[in-house]
Amino acid sequence: MIYVLEDDSSIREFVVYSLCHMELNAKGFEKPSLFWESVRKELPDLILLDIMLPEEDGLSVLSKLRKHPELKDVPVIMLTAKNSEYDKVMGLDAGADDYVAKPFGIMELVARIKALLRRTQKYVQSNQSDTKLEVGNLKVYLDKHVVKVDGEQISLTLKEYELLTMLMENKGVVLNRDQLLNKIWGYEFDGESRTVDVHIRTLRAKLKSAGNLIETIRGVGYKIGEE
Repeated sequence: MIYVLEDDSSIREFVVYSLCHMELNAKGFEKPSLFWESVRKELPDLILLDIMLPEEDGLSVLSKLRKHPELKDVPVIMLTAKNSEYDKVMGLDAGADDYVAKPFGIMELVARIKALLRRTQKYVQSNQSDTKLEVGNLKVYLDKHVVKVDGEQISLTLKEYELLTMLMENKGVVLNRDQLLNKIWGYEFDGESRTVDVHIRTLRAKLKSAGNLIETIRGVGYKIGEE
């Protein structure tokens, strides 16, 4: 089930209708109170979240989602104002997995939703047995989708987890921003390398003492571990 929290009725109704027509079950909500009421009855698989909302803004809603034990891993796509880099960066920094700028094409939105749902299912249904990636005091248990630093479990968003595992799977190799965008986001992302930089910054902060294992190679990209 996809939840659409958007106060503009024309956008909300069009998105819900289009998703349902494409066999993606969806429900729309015009304000956060109705959204939270529905969440208590049924957990969503993905959330489309507008930033400008009545009662409380989308960033506040996102912050609550990321602290909620049952909702912290639900993928979230922010609906942002066109050409507003501030909205995009704030959304990603707060834990959003992706964003779509208004006005958007419904086919692009559906493609992003499907790509994000596929990656979510891939990790949920992983059948790997005790597969572990390790660099220094940082360990990633792929079978359990668990990240630990010095034995302490670290909570990451799906995108942060994918970014970390891609770097660790390519230990010692410098990956440029385009490679990371294409692999993790799964579509042409308009060359906005800022998206990668924001995720790297939040990932480093969450990894605490292991954050400095991720190296910035100026003018190229990022790597983790020795060559």
